[in-house]
Amino acid sequence: MPESATAPLHFRGHRVDDDTPVEFWTRDGMITFEPVSGARTVCDRGWITSGLVDAHNHVGIAPGLGVTLEQARGFADLDARAGALLIREVGSPLDTHPLDADPHGPRFVRSGRHIARTKRYLRGYGVELDDPDTLADEVRRQARDGDGWVKLVGDWIDREVGDLAPLWTDAQLVAAAAAAHEESARITAHIFGTDALHGVIAAGFDCIEHGTGLTDDLIAAMAQRDIALVPTLIQVENFPSIADGADRFPTYQAHMRALHAGAREVFAHAAEAGVAIYAGTDAGGFVEHGRIVDEMLALTSIGLDAGQVLAAATVGSRRWLDAGTIAEGDRADLIILDADPRVDLEALRAPRAVVCGGAVL
Repeated sequence: MPESATAPLHFRGHRVDDDTPVEFWTRDGMITFEPVSGARTVCDRGWITSGLVDAHNHVGIAPGLGVTLEQARGFADLDARAGALLIREVGSPLDTHPLDADPHGPRFVRSGRHIARTKRYLRGYGVELDDPDTLADEVRRQARDGDGWVKLVGDWIDREVGDLAPLWTDAQLVAAAAAAHEESARITAHIFGTDALHGVIAAGFDCIEHGTGLTDDLIAAMAQRDIALVPTLIQVENFPSIADGADRFPTYQAHMRALHAGAREVFAHAAEAGVAIYAGTDAGGFVEHGRIVDEMLALTSIGLDAGQVLAAATVGSRRWLDAGTIAEGDRADLIILDADPRVDLEALRAPRAVVCGGAVL
């Protein structure tokens, strides 16, 4: 078990994000730059970074559904021990808010439940609307149940078409984005293909999840509108196996395989165009928890260097989510390393210590 978060700790080392020496302490699980008497030194020499961010994660989902709160707590612990100390939970049928009371668990930013149409998404995962014109009303409800985000399903297989197809009209998407923003929330969409992207981007959504169907014109529009992308590369690797299980829909199968084949080039173009890209695993379905470093390493395959990848999973992602880093009064969520991860990201697989809420896990 971790030690009490009230026990003061002391850190001295080299800060990764701005390449400077740093010394600080913790008091009641929070960072302070004022010396604290009796603090135990955790790091006297080494590399210090903010805790990693998994920007697309579902601790309330597992194959078969029916996840209990204790199971979700276990999934969150796996992620935390892998270094993911801030989780953006983009859709869960389980209300995981009680996990916020865990002093040594990761922090969460939630989007409530997925919003989909009846029979147009995985059964039991989200709220399914019979009347798509009620989308904006549901967005308001989910915004109030979340932590500043709303997630809807932008495209999914349409069995009548036999392929991916949008769930919503352009007018419904405009109303949904407006409703989210009026509730002071940001809004994102799950999208694999291309067709649904046009309406979501034009409507002014704040983020795209997956985005494998992006084209150069859509990428340019995302960059211009400051719409972020969470590509979930290790989930995209499952597209061929997802296609293999859909023998009744050969057009969909071919489409998913083509999206998989072109994904890295698509994401590389997005990075080159200046689209903000953040690291997210999509853990909870086909992807196991605790794989944030795998996703970070995958981001190097689309042309991001180690420094850019670290920003996508630490300080850049934390600023995007309005979370703390290493500043006075920030929650002490830290990773202590023996080697500079900007030289070799593999160093993140063997941290000297993971500190969550001021406690060494």
